[in-house]
Amino acid sequence: MSVVRDDQLNQASAGPLTNAAVVTLRADFPALAASVNGHPLVYLDSAATSQKPLQVLDAERDFAINHTSAVHRGVHTLAGEATELFEAARGRVAGFVGAEPHELVWTTNATEAINLVAYGISNASLGLGGAAAARFALKPGDEIVVTEMEHHANLVPWQELAARTGAHVRAIRVTDDGLLDLDHAAELIGDRTRILAFTHVSNVLGTINPVTELAALAHEVSALVMLDACQSAPNRPLNLHELGVDFAAVSGHKMLGPTGVGALYGRAELLADLPPFMTGGSMITTVRIEKSEYLPPPQRFEAGTQRVSQAVALAAAVDYLDAVGLDRIHDWEAQLGQRLVTGLAEIDGVAVLGPGEGVERAGLASFIVDGVHAHDVGQFLDDRGIAARVGHHCTQPLHRRFGIIATTRASAYLYTTTDEIDEFLDAVRGVRSFFGHAEPAAPATRSQVNA
Repeated sequence: MSVVRDDQLNQASAGPLTNAAVVTLRADFPALAASVNGHPLVYLDSAATSQKPLQVLDAERDFAINHTSAVHRGVHTLAGEATELFEAARGRVAGFVGAEPHELVWTTNATEAINLVAYGISNASLGLGGAAAARFALKPGDEIVVTEMEHHANLVPWQELAARTGAHVRAIRVTDDGLLDLDHAAELIGDRTRILAFTHVSNVLGTINPVTELAALAHEVSALVMLDACQSAPNRPLNLHELGVDFAAVSGHKMLGPTGVGALYGRAELLADLPPFMTGGSMITTVRIEKSEYLPPPQRFEAGTQRVSQAVALAAAVDYLDAVGLDRIHDWEAQLGQRLVTGLAEIDGVAVLGPGEGVERAGLASFIVDGVHAHDVGQFLDDRGIAARVGHHCTQPLHRRFGIIATTRASAYLYTTTDEIDEFLDAVRGVRSFFGHAEPAAPATRSQVNA
């Protein structure tokens, strides 16, 4: 049911992505044909939430119409069909990120996935899970290492874990160029480090972090590695086994899937020993008044009624991404990212955060406009039909590190055209004069961003 079948997709699935191929693909995305404030929609907020192709919408609708039933709980035909589709989706998504089906736990989103690990470790630190879980236990003086560029979802759960266990949170510095300070990482990750949590791709800077190098540093001191793959899974091939991480989180709504579904990857031997943090029905083998026994992973971590139609739709999204080709999507996004950075850098009074021209980055750019608040920039763009993100993007420590409160972010995806990027850049050129800054300003510098 999640078989890619549209003629548009088949026609656009050969050779590198080009504007012509992207225009063909856009026929699968009805939302992109909308008008906003009298202008054709230019959707540049995919790093927050991607649009959904018809194939994904059809897959969820088909399940709701023809297969709705609780999974793992019935012997009737519909229950069997629903369970088969649910578990097939697990296998499909697991394969997409280079994992085995029993290593993939369904969650509501990436935030829940990270909290699942943090609270599991917290429970192990309380002595739950028996001798097998003792490997996870934290004690006062232990350290959890994050980075200054983390999304709050990969920071706040670790703060809470530290507060419950007496551990300390330490952060790897970000350079003025928006890169991780790897010398500082090597200095910070030491004998007291128990967990290293970091993002694969920064949702603000577009920085692509060296996962295998960082994971190796952590494993040298027997620390666990949690990877936030929310900004990488949608647009680049992943093999979590080869990357060498212990846990990873992905979010369906950023990769053409529906909201309400994400996934946690965990190495099989770690999931087998990690105690659950959410308990109830569907994750147990035996329940007595005094004590309960739990299923093995992944069902141990999937208490209650599951997000079945959403999981099926996420599998359809994975099919779509594979049909287009993740290598092609990655190359196209890289081109669009450079086009964004180059174009913004040429506009007077605009400064871009993150790696500059010539450094590989994701297809997004966060920037400030001299004398104009990011929210005003966003409203100016929206008046012209351009959807961009404004605010701190759930990265307050990162913005504070650069001495700013908020930025405007434009983010592209496989359905974004170069014409849309150019239309966005043309609009940004008019921001300062619209808000009364008639005199041209010199281009803002990185030192001004850090002021």
